[in-house]
Amino acid sequence: MTDCPTAIPGRPFGRVLTAMVTPFDEDGKVDLKVAQELAAYLVDNVGNDGLVVNGTTGESPTTTDREKEQLLRAVVEAVGDRATVVAGAGTNNTEHSVELARSAEKAGAHGLLVVTPYYSRPPQEGVYQHFWTVADATELPVMLYDIPPRSVVPIQVDTLKRLAEHPQIVAVKDSKHDLWAGSEAMNDAGLAYYSGEDPLNLPWLSVGAVGFVSVIGHVVGDRLRRMLDAYESGDVASALEVHKGLLPVYRSMNFVGGVIFAKTALRLCGYETGLPRLPLPAATEEQVRLITSDLWDAGLVLVNPDAAQR
Repeated sequence: MTDCPTAIPGRPFGRVLTAMVTPFDEDGKVDLKVAQELAAYLVDNVGNDGLVVNGTTGESPTTTDREKEQLLRAVVEAVGDRATVVAGAGTNNTEHSVELARSAEKAGAHGLLVVTPYYSRPPQEGVYQHFWTVADATELPVMLYDIPPRSVVPIQVDTLKRLAEHPQIVAVKDSKHDLWAGSEAMNDAGLAYYSGEDPLNLPWLSVGAVGFVSVIGHVVGDRLRRMLDAYESGDVASALEVHKGLLPVYRSMNFVGGVIFAKTALRLCGYETGLPRLPLPAATEEQVRLITSDLWDAGLVLVNPDAAQR
């Protein structure tokens, strides 16, 4: 199984990962140069030791397979020697997911993020067979992505226990908001849990999560690392203070949505990554005002506050 550069015992993908946006140029094409610059910024300046490329925040539903491969190769070239690069490879088509997984392996990814098949609402046996088949397709370690708000179907604890028997399936990104189910899976199956819902990062640590796959990590990855360090050193009060200081950021992200929030927040902080692709629209004036206000409330320095009005 491929070794992730930032893996340590119990943390197969590192500690703080950002689900990276996909930069587009003015013509709406993937901008590989900006992607490399953004990846380096997120790793070298914002405190991330890993990146998820071609995830939902990377607008994977609207990028082609070729764009996904080119983007992944560019990010691996930029930061793959010092950060774990995880490739989103999940779709609601098992055969297509296998193709994406193999393409990601060839492109140099260190691991895979595979989401529960969406829309078709498979039974748990279908969920199990889907994940097992994708995990069998490569030698890469796999992080399952449990997100019923998008997939409708949760990964039940008994299914997680069965899936943990696969040597490549080592972790879960949880956006199910069920700390009890996660506790059971961690205890009984030995899977490493990563919080996939930023406002619940601190609560997840309290039941055994080992890190985060974040959206707000685009602009406050250093604070997430500080919260994690404080909590694990036993300074829960300081971890709680960091969490409280991030409440405005959580608020605007939840109100606006991950992609629109992240691209607008980056623009406000001086990093242009282009507009989202439809069906995701550009931020409205109201949304820009909200994000601007919340980032200021959280103490961020906005070096380009007028750019988000474009």
